[in-house]
Amino acid sequence: MPLYEWEGTTLKGVPRKGTLKADSEATLRVSLRKDGIILTKAREKKTTPKEKYNPKKKIKPMNIVVFTRQLSTMITSGLPLVQSLDILSNQMEDKDLKGIVREIKEKIETGSRFADALRDYPQCFDPLYVNLVVAGEEGGMLDNVLQRLAVYMEKTEKLKKKVKSAMIYPISIIVVAIGVVMVLLIFVIPVFETMFKDMGASLPAPTQIVVNLSRFVKSKIIYMIVFVGVIVFAFKKYYSTINGRRKIDAIILKLPIFGVLAIKASIARVTRTLATLLSSGVPILESLIIVAKVAGNKIVEEALITARARISEGRSMSEPLEESKVFPPMVVQMIEVGESTGALDNMLNKIADFYEEDVDNLVSNLMAMMEPMIMMFLGVVLGGLIIAMYLPIFKLGQAIG
Repeated sequence: MPLYEWEGTTLKGVPRKGTLKADSEATLRVSLRKDGIILTKAREKKTTPKEKYNPKKKIKPMNIVVFTRQLSTMITSGLPLVQSLDILSNQMEDKDLKGIVREIKEKIETGSRFADALRDYPQCFDPLYVNLVVAGEEGGMLDNVLQRLAVYMEKTEKLKKKVKSAMIYPISIIVVAIGVVMVLLIFVIPVFETMFKDMGASLPAPTQIVVNLSRFVKSKIIYMIVFVGVIVFAFKKYYSTINGRRKIDAIILKLPIFGVLAIKASIARVTRTLATLLSSGVPILESLIIVAKVAGNKIVEEALITARARISEGRSMSEPLEESKVFPPMVVQMIEVGESTGALDNMLNKIADFYEEDVDNLVSNLMAMMEPMIMMFLGVVLGGLIIAMYLPIFKLGQAIG
């Protein structure tokens, strides 16, 4: 149904104008006549086609952070929520987030609550986000809650990047090293082998070992790729089960250095999330359900679920956390102090600050320690292959001399 921009006058001659949907100009004239308005001018308003977007696409966390911070600033400045969403949607570069924000605005205009509208897009706004918005709407402090959310998300993303950098760097170097070794074994060493055969001389033991390894890799490369694929698939399948995830996460926590990094990163994430929820007015029992989901480790998650059950029975939070043997004594004692003084959210924020800084230092030390070890590994492996292949040439040169 087309939209018309019209101008007209009332029966008393007072000018009027507006917009109205109608099947045709004649229908528009009849509709206005019923309201006591005589149509004098009408023009069909051309609607611009909506930009295509994917409402189910996962949005980058930093885009959500920027949106949250800008929305908080606008609401603090006194702009209504609908108007703020309209302004933000018009200035966004991410077309998918722009479309989602417009849909949220339209849902609010039809009577939905902001939190209910956000709940329809779980790939963008997780339960933590939605529950904090609910608390903000009910408590009349939506701007403050959104500001806390933005700060929380920024710190969480910063922590994730630190942990990922500690994991990705050594893995990427090792993968590149394996790739180089495979290229040498499959393409380079066979050329040397042919050259050595033409010489007719016996090969030194290291060279013979490398040549035999090259033959084996060339003949079994397909089976090796399939084997690695099966192992990766089986690992993912096993980790997707509750028992498998519990066992693997328990092993991760016991690993030297990396286990310490995993537990400290998990504690920083858990305490920061719980502090944000409690300071925004979300009940502790409901908060612990959300916090358990973002723990990132099944052992830590189960410790939090157990703590929630004990709290519902009337016990303090620190007791079950101490019994779990997962959380360090310092964390348990600081939580106990926070409970006794009634400032648990402030104490949790202090714990999160401490462990985030600790993770940062641990990652820096780990990177500094691994760099020489990785260089040594590359030197031994690649250098060993090259020396093994040039040994016959050196011996031939000595024989000629």
